[in-house]
Amino acid sequence: MIFLILSTDYPEFLRWLYAQHPKVEKQPYEEQMRARVESLFGVADFYSSNLCKLGHEAWDIYTNNEVMQKVWAREHGTRVEAPTPGQQHVGTVLQRARRIAAKTPLRYLKPLFRPVLRSLDGQQTWFYDILAAQIKHYKPDVLLNQAMGGISSRFLREMKPYVQLLVGQIASPLPKKDEDFTCYDLVISSLPNLVEHFRRMGVQAELHRLGFGRQVLSRLRNEGEECSISFVGSLSGHHEARVRLLEYLCSRLDMKVWGPGVEGLPENSLIRRRYKGKAWGIEMYQILHNSKMTLNHHIDIAESYANNCRLYEATGAGTLLITDWKENLHEMFEPDREVVAYRTPEECAELVQYYLEHDNEREAIARAGQQRTLREHTYYQRMQELMDILERHLSTPKAVRFSARS
Repeated sequence: MIFLILSTDYPEFLRWLYAQHPKVEKQPYEEQMRARVESLFGVADFYSSNLCKLGHEAWDIYTNNEVMQKVWAREHGTRVEAPTPGQQHVGTVLQRARRIAAKTPLRYLKPLFRPVLRSLDGQQTWFYDILAAQIKHYKPDVLLNQAMGGISSRFLREMKPYVQLLVGQIASPLPKKDEDFTCYDLVISSLPNLVEHFRRMGVQAELHRLGFGRQVLSRLRNEGEECSISFVGSLSGHHEARVRLLEYLCSRLDMKVWGPGVEGLPENSLIRRRYKGKAWGIEMYQILHNSKMTLNHHIDIAESYANNCRLYEATGAGTLLITDWKENLHEMFEPDREVVAYRTPEECAELVQYYLEHDNEREAIARAGQQRTLREHTYYQRMQELMDILERHLSTPKAVRFSARS
């Protein structure tokens, strides 16, 4: 089978990526894709590479990487219309609006900007022109959209004649309320509550958890500054409970914080005093690896369910994971033996202090957590699980739909 996997990247990450590789934007598409994959940011090529190991073809597309996408278009003879003076002006306004929205600490202003940004984004015709050409070029059996909030359902509905199965993936706040998700043949999510949400909408949905990419291990080094307790993650308006937790812990523990969104916090925030900057991809994994323990706290939309990447990234990197208690956590890890779970900020601070003073217990739990992740939660296993899910949702005979193309 042929898979085409659509994703988007944070603009801040893209700026970092091209700053790390200042000459790569002049290089061919494959060279730019190699740099993106080797960064290990997000899910990197964890889906595509493991689908290939299972005998399928799989291609990644980072749809909002304008530099890389336009190089693909040139290499494949796809004509992209130059923007008119009016569109150029709109682009300038878009960039200015994004900068203002990113800098304002007033959360209530952000919802006012979002419709404007979406409207202005609609003027960037290169985005959909190139993406349509890529879908028609690769002719995927399965189009997996991991950016349901960044690619319009109307466009995807127009592309359905070119794919056998259109699958969406999401574990974050839902896109705008008027978005029509009925174009999807299937939605997968690591959040049980979102699975139920889509089913109530009449959209077929299945639980599919995130995981750990084994290739990370070969890139980690036993060097660098050791950190007693770290936190790496976003600090946006979707993480209000997380911010409150970190403010409390920063007043009581010698912890270090990395991640985007600190500019939205008050100037007197205690988190700012512990803040060390952003950490993308392999830098994040190295921080986790160098930490005696690392803190996890789920996004507000997760409600009572454990689901996020950090569960597997932290344990996979070999650090002790201290995570917020969720009713389904035991389905992934055994609390107190493979991870440590807290229910309140006060309990979290007590647990951190306890395991800082009990090295043997901390190291034993960290080892057990890593063993569990490498045994049950790698992306190779997740792709096997994904194929089982797709088997139930494709209508053609099994022998046909799962024969790998040469």
